[in-house]
This record gives sequence, structure tokens and C-alpha cells, in this order.
Amino acid sequence: MNNTANRNVRVGLFGIGLDTYWPQFEGLLEKLRGYQQDIHHRIERDGVDVIDAGLVDNVPKAREAAGLFKREDVEIIFLYVSTYALSSTVLPVVREARVPVVVLNLQPVTSIDYDAFNALGDRGRMTGEWLAHCQACSAPEIACVFNRAGIDYHLVTGTLRDDEAWAEIDAWIEAARVAAVLRDTRVGVLGHYYGGMLDVYSDMTQIAVALGCHFELLEMCRLKKLRDAVTDAEINARLERFKTEFEVVPECSEYELRRAAHTSCALDALVRENDLGAMAYYYEGEDGNDYENIVTSVIAGNSLLTAHHVPVAGECEIKNVQAMKIMDAFGAGGSFTEFYLMDFDDDVVLLGHDGPGHMAIADGPVKLVPLPLYHGKPGEGLSIEMKVRNGPVTLLSLVQDGAGTLKFLVAEGASVPGPILHIGNTNSRYRFPIGAKRFVNEWSQAGPAHHCAIGVGHVAMKIEKLAAILGIACVRVC
Repeated sequence: MNNTANRNVRVGLFGIGLDTYWPQFEGLLEKLRGYQQDIHHRIERDGVDVIDAGLVDNVPKAREAAGLFKREDVEIIFLYVSTYALSSTVLPVVREARVPVVVLNLQPVTSIDYDAFNALGDRGRMTGEWLAHCQACSAPEIACVFNRAGIDYHLVTGTLRDDEAWAEIDAWIEAARVAAVLRDTRVGVLGHYYGGMLDVYSDMTQIAVALGCHFELLEMCRLKKLRDAVTDAEINARLERFKTEFEVVPECSEYELRRAAHTSCALDALVRENDLGAMAYYYEGEDGNDYENIVTSVIAGNSLLTAHHVPVAGECEIKNVQAMKIMDAFGAGGSFTEFYLMDFDDDVVLLGHDGPGHMAIADGPVKLVPLPLYHGKPGEGLSIEMKVRNGPVTLLSLVQDGAGTLKFLVAEGASVPGPILHIGNTNSRYRFPIGAKRFVNEWSQAGPAHHCAIGVGHVAMKIEKLAAILGIACVRVC
């Protein structure tokens, strides 16, 4: 199964200094290299390959670093300011590499030990010690040159052991990895839009340009052919998997369970055949038609796919399946949802949706239940009933506006306990720090489609950094 969420990210790292200093101040170069090694080791982890160009202190080394980063195809560059350095040793690296750059303005300590410093007595030694702490000296020069060169950059200021600074650095690394995941993702589009949902209609070209993904347009007749080839043994194995991953309620008929298992096997085959990392779908078909039979039995299989890193969005929500993929790649889940109602007494908003949900973020077992009708859609069949577990959550929407631009819309809140609707859908209660009324107003006025993706944890900072890497706007409501 496609699992691009586990893709390694290749991170470039180089430090900058001034070669004139090394013969003047004994031990300075070694100390600064040690600091850079500390940064290297902290960045390096499972899923991250660090391409370290060392400490660049003159223009020839800058050219070498640029070549290394291009050959190794790094996703992002961290530029560590070890001491004052000439901007002429920085520009060639970043200009040639042409990837996002994050400037690390990290002092060794929160403040210099002034008494110990002044006790050195020797002004030469004192200057060398100061130079090991003067990272901020180069920050304006680098920013000035990048501004004049039209190079997008980002600053992280703090200390080598500053938790806040490292939370930012980690967020940049995660954002770069997710940007790579999006570029590797093949998005299937099966069927057609839900007629009349003008907000859902999407510009696939614009999304492909912005995110780098590929769209594969799929045929219902191909899915039917794959379904026709499914064996009884495969169906029986899928029924056992249903029992493992769902709580199958007794009201589910054997007929509906086998129909859903049959279609689930075919959906997996379609995903494998096209190497899909996400899919959006919708279809209706004529009464009694084979395609109607298929599309009314997809929810269980699509929920399994969504829970295993191939998010699936109903109603052919092409924009929203990208949001679901982003949330999933950040490890937050990413379930298909929409506004259900507002509870003004408790100051919460209820969100949910029929169709596939992200079972990995559910509170307790996910129930597989029969529905006598799919509201607003033809047919009947099995659906899932789940609640997002209580705790912090993030909402994400991809917005295409009237000016033809793509942006992210994000909000942080909390899934909270309380009564919900048990109607064979995903459904949960959410509280937002700005209150339910203001949240709904500000979210709606940002212009999203009525669907969004919801995930667990607060990941808005990572999403904002992903937007910066992709070069698109990000609107944060709360």
C-alpha cells in the first residue's frame, strides 16, 4: 500500500564563518565546528538525512557547498551562523541551491559570563571569546542581501539549547518532509463532483502546480473489472479484517458485509495498480446499475484506506483530500468533516460527515453500522460511526479564491466531551479559543469549501511552515 508518509527528508546544513579569524584566535574554529556538530546531531534522526557541507568561510567553499546540495537534492537548507561571516560566502550557496533556507541565529548560551570574560585580561583572547557569541552580528547582513536578491528565507533566533527555537527547527524539518510527500503523491479522482456543490469544484492544474502532486483520472469501469476479479477467499479475508479494525454491530447483514468487503478488495487493487497516495470520489449511477452497487458499498473500504495513509474524500472533494493528506503526513490523522450544528449553550461546534473517516484518531472502537439511506445520495449500505478523541485538534482547508490563488486555512481547538448525534456518521464536539460564533464567522469568511480535514494535536505552526515552503499563503483563524 502507498505510504509516502514515511518518506525521508534530505536536509542541507552548513555553517558560516570568516577564515581571517582562524590564525588570529586560537581554538575559535574548533569551538565553532563543535557547535555545528551539536546542531547536526540534533537534526539527525529517523527519517532525516543530513547533508552537511561543513563550515563555509570563503567563496570557493561556498561554491562547493552549493554543488553538494544540488547533487544531493536537499529539500531545505539550514544556515548556521557560527560567528560573523561575509555575506559573499552565503549568497552563492543559497542562490544556486534554490530551496527554502532557514537561518539559525543560535548563540551558545543565553548570556555571556561577563565576569569570566573580563577576567581573561588578554584582549585578544577576549575578542576570540566574544566572536564565539556574536551570531546576531551577521543576521541583518544576511537578511539585507537575501531581501535584495529576492530570496525567501526564515530566521530562527535563540540559543543552541533553546526549546522554543528547536520546536521551530523541528517544525521546519517536518514541513519539508511533508512538502516532499505531497510531491510524491498520486491523487486518484474517481467519478465526478456532487452536482451543484460549486464550492467543491477544483482547479487540478493549480493544485498540481502549487503542491507538486499528480492527478490520475480513474474510470468506474476499471474499478468494476477489478471487483469482478476478486475471489471468495479475498472477500472472506477482508471480512476477518473488518472484525479486527471495526466494531461490527449485529444489525449489519451478511449481504451488506460481503458487498462492502468485495468492494474494499477492489479499492485496494485500484490503489495498488495506480500507486495512489490519496483519492477523491463520487458517483451515483442508475438504479440497479453495477456502478451504483459499487459506490454504495465503498465506505468501509475507503475508511480502511484512510486509516492506512491513503486518505479518501467523498463528494469528489479534491481540495480537501489534499488537506487530509497533509494532516496524515504530519501524523495528525486528517478526517473528512463539515459543520453539523452549533451548540450555543455549550459554546461548541459539532462537526462530522458520512462516508470515510480516519479511524486512527477515533475515541474507542469505530462502529460499522447499516444505514437505510445515505442522506442526499442514492442507495443504502454500511457506514461508520466514530467520534474524534478528546484533546487538542487542528482543522485544515485548502482554499481556492476568486483571484485564482490557493491558500491554507487553519484553526486550532479542542475535541471536548458531551452529547453527539448517533446517526451512522463521524461526529464530535469542538471548542475554539475565540468562541463558536466568532470561529464560524471568521472561518467562513476566509472562503473555504464547506468540507475540511480535522486531525489530532496542534500542528498549525507546522502547516504555516509548509505553506512558506510551498510559497502559498496561510490564514490562521485561531
